[in-house]
Amino acid sequence: MVLGRERSRQAGAAAHIIWDWNGCLLNDIHAVVEATNAAFGELGLPSVTLERYRELYRVPVPKFYERLLGRPMASAEWAVMDETFHRHYWERAPSAGLADGAAELLAARQEAGRTQSLCSLAPHGRLRELLRAHGIAHRFTRVDGAAGQHGGGRTGKAEQMVRHMAALDGVAPERTVVIGDAVDDALAAAHAGARAVLFTGGSHSRASLEEAGVPVVDSLRAAVETADRMAGQDTA
Repeated sequence: MVLGRERSRQAGAAAHIIWDWNGCLLNDIHAVVEATNAAFGELGLPSVTLERYRELYRVPVPKFYERLLGRPMASAEWAVMDETFHRHYWERAPSAGLADGAAELLAARQEAGRTQSLCSLAPHGRLRELLRAHGIAHRFTRVDGAAGQHGGGRTGKAEQMVRHMAALDGVAPERTVVIGDAVDDALAAAHAGARAVLFTGGSHSRASLEEAGVPVVDSLRAAVETADRMAGQDTA
């Protein structure tokens, strides 16, 4: 009984984690850059390196393309770019693996009675397919992808995060920590009343992530440990 109470107390002190998908749980940054360059090549634009991609990346994605191209984009040009990129990306996405340790961390957290959900700008249907393919769909109390064929990169994540958190049962915003790989994840968390930890394995450089003013870590394990420490401070 004492052990049971201790496990319950520890679970209660832990954060509810909201995971991001692309560039966080899914190690797809190389697929993203390859798809970007394939789209650029098809449209007669110069290629971009991983380092340059991470230096300039922003959400909403049209702002990122404007930074890459050095000029504004017309709506028609954005639509062609978006369609071309996603065609190349979805050819590559099924071969992308999970980030190092992701499957084990998700399993351990669920088995310890700690809660986690997933909120992503990836299209909801494709997201669910990939979660099933990787055998982790059952690890989350809730999964929300974006509506539409190409997801929510055009508008960003803030309002989606608000809706996701409102749909979580019995989860307090002040005990909720978003783990993501982009400054937009930190902005969305703050917009919804949660906190954030950012992971360097995805779309941003460390220097870009540090501009968000939240903890920045180099592994998902460190992200989880940091999230639980942040939540635990509220019960100290």
